[in-house]
Amino acid sequence: MFHFSGDYDVAVIGAGHAGIEAALAAARLGAKTVVFTISLDMIGNMPCNPSIGGTSKGHLVREIDALGGEMGIAADKNTLQNRMLNLGKGPAVHSLRAQIDRRAYSTYMKHALERQEGLDLVQAEITSLTRAENGRWRLLTRLDCEYTALCCVIATGTFLDGKIYVGDKCFSSGPDGTFPAVGLSGALKDMGVSLRRFKTGTPSRVNRRSVDLDELEPQYGDERVTPFSFSGETEPKNVLPCYITYTNDETKRVIMANLDRSPLYGGVIEGVGPRYCPSIEDKMVRFAEKERHQIFIEPCGRDTEEMYLQGLSSSLPIDVQEAFIHTIPGLTHAKVMRNAYAIEYDCVDPLSLKATLEFTDFPALFGAGQFNGSSGYEEAAAQGLVAGINAALLAQHKLPFVLERSSSYIGTLIDDLVTKGCNEPYRMMTSRSEYRLVLRQDNADLRLTERGYRLGLIGEARYRKLLEKIEQIEKERKRAENTVLAPNDALNAMLVSRETSPLTTGCRLSELIKRPQLSYAVLAPFDPGRPDLPYEIFEQVEISLKYEGYINRQNAQIAEAQRLEQKELPETLDYKDVKNLRLEAREKLARIRPQNIGQASRISGVSPADISVLLIYLKEAGL
Repeated sequence: MFHFSGDYDVAVIGAGHAGIEAALAAARLGAKTVVFTISLDMIGNMPCNPSIGGTSKGHLVREIDALGGEMGIAADKNTLQNRMLNLGKGPAVHSLRAQIDRRAYSTYMKHALERQEGLDLVQAEITSLTRAENGRWRLLTRLDCEYTALCCVIATGTFLDGKIYVGDKCFSSGPDGTFPAVGLSGALKDMGVSLRRFKTGTPSRVNRRSVDLDELEPQYGDERVTPFSFSGETEPKNVLPCYITYTNDETKRVIMANLDRSPLYGGVIEGVGPRYCPSIEDKMVRFAEKERHQIFIEPCGRDTEEMYLQGLSSSLPIDVQEAFIHTIPGLTHAKVMRNAYAIEYDCVDPLSLKATLEFTDFPALFGAGQFNGSSGYEEAAAQGLVAGINAALLAQHKLPFVLERSSSYIGTLIDDLVTKGCNEPYRMMTSRSEYRLVLRQDNADLRLTERGYRLGLIGEARYRKLLEKIEQIEKERKRAENTVLAPNDALNAMLVSRETSPLTTGCRLSELIKRPQLSYAVLAPFDPGRPDLPYEIFEQVEISLKYEGYINRQNAQIAEAQRLEQKELPETLDYKDVKNLRLEAREKLARIRPQNIGQASRISGVSPADISVLLIYLKEAGL
């Protein structure tokens, strides 16, 4: 006998980083929403590294914020250390990373869900998901409570039939010693959803009191702190340092001598792991020629002595873990508080999803986060935001929301997943975007905030602030183009010192800024008309001037890509009717069912010749 507990527009299964954004987005768009979590104390948990952002991932967080998501605001409010990575390279790869107080972050996100109007937060494990006779989704909990919803978002992270591996020990568990989600996998398989096994892992945590900090290289935050959120709600503070150390020959000897005790190399773990985030034993095997590996020792919070050993992920037995940790400078007396482990879990093949993250074969069912085969908090949150938006729009009979890969890193992430698929946990990288010079982290608000505003996730005040920023950028660029600096001894001395040509006649400020050796900052003493503007305004003008030719070229590529994206492919198109399509292309197109020619062109196994055949067919059919 089941107890009926409520009917909703949108139900979200899981309250990790994907589930949080999905639930908040759906509720903020006016959908009556419920979000389920196995434990209220694990909402927004960081079972792996206690940080947000990083190379390319910082782009995702700023885009989430620009669209009206929560991750950037939450990160700013709970920052321990803030750094902009890759400053020695071009602006396309500059990426923000923040060390986070993991428990404070979790508390903040729990409260955000609790405070959200139109959203119910429920501690319950969903063990069954079926389609009711009326077309709504029927969700049953382990305690025999029944919920129904028009749309459902699955955001189960690494909980779905999770198994922990440490040496020869294997047991059912979610991350951080929580209960796994048992039962839902079977229900999904019974529906016809094809699942597979992936795996990930996490390093040990040690007590700060047992770490010899004097033997470590301290790493401090940036002097000029950059927030993730464009809202200006919070200015993050640098409150704790991180530290750097390295493995050595003895570390390698201990690990290699015990490799046969690793479940990864013993064939016990079936799941596919992330190639770009290997365990320490995997590093020792794959990069045998490398003399040492860098280890970051990072604080987990203000009010805890736990420190995270970034770079030492492992599934070796505990005695081996302790032995190799004690070979590392600064960690010779380290006391392990939480041991490293590998976790294996069920996930779906993202090729079964649309660009909206709705299942192709199961209407009103959406997937988000690690359930879709990705890795990382940021990738999860980005997908959760898009899935939540589209679930709410579908429930309200509105047109779907799709981010093109030419518009954002989020669009690139989702397009890669649903068009190319993944054979291992997918990780976002700047190299995955062919438009990365235009899709920078510094201009995410300029690219996406208007779309968030039109959706209803960005308020009027913040939108007006964006318009003011755009006006300031345009005004300052015109000033730079119209300001002429006359040659003088001081200016020429500075130019020569920077190995660039001195002036013999007046020169526009914009032309000087274009020189690789110069910037707004170094020219400031010679620019008497410089207005009092935020750093971000000068940054945007400087980038637009220095990279103008490259940006124009990429914008032209984007325009061409958008032309192909606008050529839609009917969902009902039977590819068997398209003559001259190669067999592989026909099979791939029929399986993935791309929404437009642009997406079809990116499917592995579909050639330019196949695209030409498709275009001819559409023209002859009058489509």
